[in-house]
Amino acid sequence: MRLPDRLTRPARAVRRGVLARRRLLAAVLTAVAVAAGLQATAEPPPATVAVTVAARDLPVGTVVTSQDVVRAAWAPGSAPTGLPDPVGRVLAAPVRRGEPVTDVRLVGPGLTDGRPDLTAVPVRLPDAGMADLLEVGDEIDLLAADPRSGGAAVVATSVPVLALPVDVEPAVGGNGLTGRLVVVGAATAEVTAVADAATRSFLTYAWSR
Repeated sequence: MRLPDRLTRPARAVRRGVLARRRLLAAVLTAVAVAAGLQATAEPPPATVAVTVAARDLPVGTVVTSQDVVRAAWAPGSAPTGLPDPVGRVLAAPVRRGEPVTDVRLVGPGLTDGRPDLTAVPVRLPDAGMADLLEVGDEIDLLAADPRSGGAAVVATSVPVLALPVDVEPAVGGNGLTGRLVVVGAATAEVTAVADAATRSFLTYAWSR
């Protein structure tokens, strides 16, 4: 039995519309299939490790704050070792923006990494202006001066300057004088003499030849 035109007319219109747009529909379906295939075969993003780096150039002696560092993504195997939390620590050397803040850049035991013959020893020079002449890496001879007798004696020779921390507030040393803190690398046999001189005498220095 033949259906009335009023019932078959909408079906014929839909069929004509589909046929007229079959190429467009085929292209869309093909694009969807290709996109789905690419997504299914795409490799996952490479693994990374988080490394603490300087957010800006930081000078030696900086007390590191949370605003001074950021976390950066590094490829596994490329990240350096010795990455403690640097916040609240003092920089023993300048750090450039984007450079990892490792233990060898911080005042602490890491300063003598690679030098098992040295011990990091903090001393306070009574003349801050004299200490300002020093740079990290300088080698100096430490001398203990006695203002009462007028004499001076060498207590350590060719000790490297490891760090020049910035004092937040002037501090008083064991000899009762304010001054500037300097961290030096002393040989094991010299540590006791250096520590004793730092508390009993006026420390001064001369550049090693």
